[in-house]
Amino acid sequence: MNVNQTHQAFLRQLLWFLDEAAVEPELFMTELERRGIDRPFEVEGEGALVLLEAAVDLCGDPSLMIRLGQKLGIKSYGSFGFALMSCANVRESIQLLLRYGHVLFRPGWEVHELDGGLILRAQITKGTARQQQFLAELLSSNLIAVGRALYGSKVERSEGSKIFFTHQQPAHSAYYHQAFKASLTFDAEHNQVFLPSDVLDIPVRTADRAKHVVFQQQCEEMLRGLNAVEKTTVAVRHLLIQSAGEFLDINQVASRLNMSERTLRRRLESESSSFRVIIDEVKDLLAREYLTKTRLTIADIAHLLDYAETVSFRRAFVRWNGVTPREYRQHKKSVTASRSSPMSQ
Repeated sequence: MNVNQTHQAFLRQLLWFLDEAAVEPELFMTELERRGIDRPFEVEGEGALVLLEAAVDLCGDPSLMIRLGQKLGIKSYGSFGFALMSCANVRESIQLLLRYGHVLFRPGWEVHELDGGLILRAQITKGTARQQQFLAELLSSNLIAVGRALYGSKVERSEGSKIFFTHQQPAHSAYYHQAFKASLTFDAEHNQVFLPSDVLDIPVRTADRAKHVVFQQQCEEMLRGLNAVEKTTVAVRHLLIQSAGEFLDINQVASRLNMSERTLRRRLESESSSFRVIIDEVKDLLAREYLTKTRLTIADIAHLLDYAETVSFRRAFVRWNGVTPREYRQHKKSVTASRSSPMSQ
C-alpha cells in the first residue's frame, strides 16, 4: 500500500478527465498556482478541496467528482485494494476500511452501529459548502465503485441501503440516480451510507483467505512504518511480505532499495537487526497467521513460505515457537472454542 501511489493514480485520472474536456494540463497547473497550490502531487487537507473545485470549474462538468470516483479502480489502492479483494464479506471489508483506510483516505470514514445495520459516515468538516459537496460526491461514488468490484451491485440494490448528502438536491441530480442505485436523500445531517444488517454477510467475489493474510500484513507494515525510526528494517520487512511465496534474497532486496548488499547489511546492523533475522520474523508471522486464519495444510503453508520440504518448515517453526505447527493450530482452535463457549460468557 503506497499512499503516494494512490494520490498519483487519483491525479492521473483527474488529468485524463480534464484532457477529455479539452483542458490543457498547463492551464490546470496555472489555475492551481493562482489559487495557491504549487505542488499538486503533494497537496492534502484544504488544499485538496481547492484542487477539486478548480478541476470542476475548468471542466465545466458539475458531475465530474461522481465520474472520477467511479473511475478510480480498486487496484489503484495497492496492497489495501488487494486486501479488500481478498476479504470474506462486507463486514470484514468494513473492518479493514476502519483499521487502514485513514492511511490512504483523508478525510476517512467512521462507523456507527445500529440495531438494523450500520452507518458509514464521511468525516468531512473542512472547506466551503461547495467544496464539501464535491468531496462527498467523490468519496461516495468511489465507495460504491469499490463495492461493485467486490460484491457486484448486491449491496446498493438491497432494499434498505441508503445514501445521504448534506447538500441540497443539485441541478444535475439525474446523474446521481444514474450513478447510485440505492435510495438517495439530500439536505441530510451527515454525508453517509446506511447498510442494513442483511447485506453485511454478502460474500466478496474474489475472497481468498491465504492471500488475505499476506495483504493484511502488508497493510500492517504500512501502518507500522508511518512513524518508524528503523526505516531500513521496515522497508526490508515490507518487501519480504510483498514477495511471500517467492521470497526475495538479500541481493534482490538491496537492489530494490537502490543500495549494495554491503550497505544493506551495515544499515540493518546499525538498527540491531540482520536480513536472516527479518526473514525468519516474516516467515514466522505469516506461518502463525496461516495456521490461525486458514485451513491450509501444513505442507501448503510450507510451500507458501518457500520451503522445499515440509520437515524443514516444521523444524523452523519449532525453533521459533517451541511447538510444532500442528500443536500451535490445535491450541489456537481450543482457545477460540473456549472463548465462544456459553460457559465462558
